[in-house]
Amino acid sequence: MNEYFADFHIHIGRSYLGRAVKITASNQLTFSNIIEEASERKGLDLIGIIDMHSPEVLEEVDLLIREGVVQELTEGGLRYKQTTVIMGCEVEVRFEAFGCSAHFLVYCPTLTEMKAFSAWLATKVTNPHLSTQRLYASMEELQEQVQLRQAVLIPAHIFTPFKSVYGNCSDSIQKLLDLSQVPAVELGLSSDTEMADRLSELTDQSFVTNSDAHSLAKIGREYQKMRMKACNFKEWKMALWRQEGRQIVANYGLQPKLGKYHLTRCAACSELVSETAGERCPDCGHPQLIQGVFNRLQVIADRPAPLHPAHRPPYIHQVPLEFIPKLGPKTMERLLGQFQTEMNVLHEATEQQLADVVGAALAAAIIKNRQGQMRIASGGGGRYGKVLE
Repeated sequence: MNEYFADFHIHIGRSYLGRAVKITASNQLTFSNIIEEASERKGLDLIGIIDMHSPEVLEEVDLLIREGVVQELTEGGLRYKQTTVIMGCEVEVRFEAFGCSAHFLVYCPTLTEMKAFSAWLATKVTNPHLSTQRLYASMEELQEQVQLRQAVLIPAHIFTPFKSVYGNCSDSIQKLLDLSQVPAVELGLSSDTEMADRLSELTDQSFVTNSDAHSLAKIGREYQKMRMKACNFKEWKMALWRQEGRQIVANYGLQPKLGKYHLTRCAACSELVSETAGERCPDCGHPQLIQGVFNRLQVIADRPAPLHPAHRPPYIHQVPLEFIPKLGPKTMERLLGQFQTEMNVLHEATEQQLADVVGAALAAAIIKNRQGQMRIASGGGGRYGKVLE
């Protein structure tokens, strides 16, 4: 078995012809730019690119395959240099009985299956070129398509206050879908294993930690280490289901306090609100509170404390290098010039090797980050938390 670093929630901002795909994502997020960034700068072994359903994205992949830049893998997925690409799509499903919508990730094994899923999707959405479209089909229909294509369905950022299964839909995911067909759930940037394992119904699911990147710099801000025999779709799917020794062996994620929706914040005065607050802001009395993930879990958790199943890997709290105080773009370039990729900086370089490049103080901060010991001021209400010096 081998171990691979993987981040499988990266959005496409524009097609190779310049058409918008993910409106809120950077124009620099083209398929070609993503695979280059992930392989050469980030050092990721496996990435999941969302929005692969978009027709012009599929055209670009066909072109790159014909040019020999990208290869299709026999066991599923695409290969660019040393990085494997899993082809994904994000959709929004409406649950009329609950009066809410939530986002879901669908990953297809082959280019043929992604094209077929894209064709089906085009009959169920308003604009097939855009990301995260409202799906005019039921969850049952979506799960049927996933099974038909031997694909994988993962509920996205399950606790965020907007468009997620727990954040704004239900206190139980099983009220929304057939959980037996779902190998994993995506925790999102404002939660971690300690928080999610307070829900007993998630005991059997693998937890995945992904960047949900809307810019090149954000790729790899959360990721996981996966144990597999090879880096392809078949092995990746087996790892999610924890079959024959394949599995996620470590989650690397933001300290939840850094997340934009960790604590509740008042939409009017922007003050963070304590977990014991009522329906109005205690500071200004305004009724519009943006509920935090931490606060939401106090309401829906059926365990007073987390209970980790034997299969649950360690969750290592990490801060993206760009968040570390005094580590600016020029310093980052020096680090990459010496250590090649961010994964090497985060995991391989010794403190002395780092100090030789950026000095003792910054090297100590990077090692402190590696050990999950950074001090954080909490985020909430759409504002990221902050690393304290």
